[in-house]
Amino acid sequence: MEKAAGSPSVGGSYPQKNAEILSSQYGINLFLAGLLLTFAWAVHAVGISKSHLLSYLITLMLIQLLWMLWYLCRSCTQRRLIRDKDRHAGARWLKCGITLFAVITLILDSFKIGYYIDFSNCLSPTEGIFPVTHAVHTILQVYFLWCHAKDIIQSFKTLERFGVIHSVFTNLLLWTNGVLTESKHQLNEHKERLITLGFGNITIVLDDHAPQCNCTTTTLCSIFSQGIYYLYPFNIEYHILASTMLYVLWKNIGRKVEHHQQHKTPFKFHGITVGMIFGLIVLTSTIAIVVVYLIQIGRSKIKSELALTMFYLHAIFVLALMCTAGIVALLIYRLEDRSLDNSKNPARKLDAELLVGTAAGSWLLSWGSILAIICAQAHPKYTWYNLPYSVLVIIEKYIQNLFIIESIHREQEKVNDDIKTLRIVTISRGSTLSLTPSYKEIYNGRAACDSGEVPCLFKGSIGGRENGDGGATEETSQENSSVMHSASDFSFYNRNSVANNKRRILKNIAAFLFLCNLSLWIPPAFGCRPEYDNGLEEIVFGFEPWIIVVNLAMPFSIFYRMHSAASLFEVNCKT
Repeated sequence: MEKAAGSPSVGGSYPQKNAEILSSQYGINLFLAGLLLTFAWAVHAVGISKSHLLSYLITLMLIQLLWMLWYLCRSCTQRRLIRDKDRHAGARWLKCGITLFAVITLILDSFKIGYYIDFSNCLSPTEGIFPVTHAVHTILQVYFLWCHAKDIIQSFKTLERFGVIHSVFTNLLLWTNGVLTESKHQLNEHKERLITLGFGNITIVLDDHAPQCNCTTTTLCSIFSQGIYYLYPFNIEYHILASTMLYVLWKNIGRKVEHHQQHKTPFKFHGITVGMIFGLIVLTSTIAIVVVYLIQIGRSKIKSELALTMFYLHAIFVLALMCTAGIVALLIYRLEDRSLDNSKNPARKLDAELLVGTAAGSWLLSWGSILAIICAQAHPKYTWYNLPYSVLVIIEKYIQNLFIIESIHREQEKVNDDIKTLRIVTISRGSTLSLTPSYKEIYNGRAACDSGEVPCLFKGSIGGRENGDGGATEETSQENSSVMHSASDFSFYNRNSVANNKRRILKNIAAFLFLCNLSLWIPPAFGCRPEYDNGLEEIVFGFEPWIIVVNLAMPFSIFYRMHSAASLFEVNCKT
């Protein structure tokens, strides 16, 4: 009988598992086809133009738009139904972050439209259709994620799997296209800078995709063309965040969740002043370093070397502080005895996998720099600063990953929110006696005596009246109870103060690391990339091989910093 009862469950889960496999394979093939098309355009393959690539991306976005409209319409017709929600997915701060990136992406699309209008004589119509389609896609997708990122889909599951996975890989292809376009622009600038550093033996051939006609308004064309590349980092982050949120939605399709009370973890500035101050100092100094770096690099050999030295020294100092903060946080965790939450959570699992996976991009670049320093025959003075910098990058990510992953897996302190104050009122000799144990006593189980029936003071008062000795016995009982409460309060406050100090230190560390990761996201995102400008790696590995490595690893390194900042924000709210 038990086997017969269990067989429907097995039979029912098999088609869904099959649909999951089929949809994932569909998405991967969709992505690989687009990836090869992107690569073919990048290397100027015969018969492949930018219009072919844009036509493919436009088609994918239109299909996703149709699916999202269908899902939204179906949700409106079923809005009275109670639906399961994943409380860990689609946090409000994550939605606010993706909205900010989406707004800047819309500005980027408007720049592209203006750029197309100025060069309309020699550009394909797809270059004008693409930003319009992309803008509509961005607006509807952000609305969709705000309303349905937490959904656990239980109907039309097979169809929804294909729709969601299509959306995931569409965003990944748009991310790939943005990364490639931005990388080609950075590579052109990098080739021009290498001459000023004395690497004249490297062949400088610019990879130019500029329109072959004159602009109608030169000033506007310059603004559009330069502004586009400064806005690409935000567009890149937008698409990778959207793809991760949609992936969690895909993993949640058909999932069974336990219904329990949701604990909200709002962000509070209280108690993190020290971490915020130090973090803002790092952020301000990093912005100043990036500005000076971009001004000085490429102007002359001396100025370029000074810019690289300045960058390395600043980065070494910041990374050393981050390593120290991470070690202190891990030591505090070792002193605490709190269990880990190992329940099934697709969002948390994805966060941990992304941290380790994207950190590999920085580790690859760091090990490449270390090997170049060891193997190079000649070492300009500024290249020696690259050695401690590369070593610290490896160590810092290792420590920070341990801290973040353990933090998001630690169980929160369970506090009974329904009981804030216990007030017991009894009539004693015609007067009202209000006895209110503190919330701290209630939380630690000290509000009840050994019998667990009445508070200690109340019991003492009753005992005094039963003795019949009048005020003397009652006062003695109350004094003994008062002494007992004083001792327990002293022990409680002693432990509580230590726990609060640990918690305050952890929140300050999380706030400091949050701002530091935002700071370290800025340099590579806006063109401050010593891996390009150092020159030593190109001599050891060869120009083309090293540029390929950098172009593959750098996007993951940039995403790591933004994802770490988002995870640390969650850690700060949770601590």
